[in-house]
Amino acid sequence: MPEITRRRALTAAAALAATASAASLVAPGASAADHQHGAPASFDEVYKGRRIQGRPSSMGGHHHEHGGGYSVFVDGVELHVMRNADGSWISVVSHYDPVPTPRAAARAAVDELQGAPLLPFPAN
Repeated sequence: MPEITRRRALTAAAALAATASAASLVAPGASAADHQHGAPASFDEVYKGRRIQGRPSSMGGHHHEHGGGYSVFVDGVELHVMRNADGSWISVVSHYDPVPTPRAAARAAVDELQGAPLLPFPAN
């Protein structure tokens, strides 16, 4: 059995460190890419007395482009949502509070509205 030298030990340690670094850099990107392409599930529920709905939609019009083909409604009024690069979601009502799903964005909007009606977002 060959004797382990300092050079071999350092080479092996460097190779292990490089492999571990490469794996940690690749794994988050791969999971984020997978998450971005997966469509969120549809939902239809009453949350704090308000009906919230979400479903995949066609890509027609500017107000759907940022939502990645997903529409969210609060009491029948469309809530403008946008998917961030990291897979989180924001809405026009809670723009600075990213959440993991469109359902969570609808719930956050209801919380923020505190009973006030959601007004339609003007499309350009």
